[in-house]
Amino acid sequence: MLEKNVETFIACGSEYEEAKIVLFGAPFDSTTSYRPGARFAGRAIRGESYGIETYSPYQDADLEDCRVFDSGELELCIGSSEAALLGISERTAAILDDGKLPIMLGGEHLVTLGAVREVIKRHPGLKIIHFDAHADLREDYLGARLSHACVIRRCHELLGDGSIFQFGIRSGDKSEFLWAKKGHTEMRRFDFEGLCGALESIKGSPVYLTVDLDVLDPSVFPGTGTPEAGGVSFTELLNAILLVARGSRLVGCDICELSPIYDQSGVSTAVACKLLRELIIAVSAGL
Repeated sequence: MLEKNVETFIACGSEYEEAKIVLFGAPFDSTTSYRPGARFAGRAIRGESYGIETYSPYQDADLEDCRVFDSGELELCIGSSEAALLGISERTAAILDDGKLPIMLGGEHLVTLGAVREVIKRHPGLKIIHFDAHADLREDYLGARLSHACVIRRCHELLGDGSIFQFGIRSGDKSEFLWAKKGHTEMRRFDFEGLCGALESIKGSPVYLTVDLDVLDPSVFPGTGTPEAGGVSFTELLNAILLVARGSRLVGCDICELSPIYDQSGVSTAVACKLLRELIIAVSAGL
């Protein structure tokens, strides 16, 4: 008997009821400050995922053994940031209320705010681990407070001081670095040094991990809207993700800012696929 074709990320075909993790896409990039295209990331990642194996030699584990439901791409209002964030919040809330862990595929980085708005309601004392090239701490960008350049500042308004740990940061307005230096966030420039200490300091707290893929050096990952030279390697980012997944109480995650149209080789999308596979496997081990 023929079944309808529904494309999912490789090996993420569990039934919703049995799944511990729910994957969903947030195809929104309307506030992108340089090159748009991140709205196409989720579909590209799903298609490209069939070019990688389900087995991880890094973790000696297989995605086939994880219970993951891929709910596909949300239909978001491209013309309204607040409407798009509401759609993301509603999906996140439904997943959390069913006792499952959400993993979101952006989209531009503003989509993180929609998820965090719901996660903090259910997990007081939430901490954010933020991997990125950019500080994302502006009060506004060209007058817009809802922008991917402001997303961590908006999250700070929900969580407060001492709750956000930033790594890999190498770009931003001078005022953003000064604001972080006042103790509003814990910022590590250029790399992941200090990550183990940060995880130890928040041990037991609920953690949301947000990964902006432009933390990677553009020689590794050119397919992004705002590439920044001087980034980390694939192995460095992979190891950092595994540290967080294994060493904290994760309650939600996202991977953002792949813009596949800027890398026609498909390499950037393949990198995103491999990182997502490793994240899912690592998170699953702790559930």
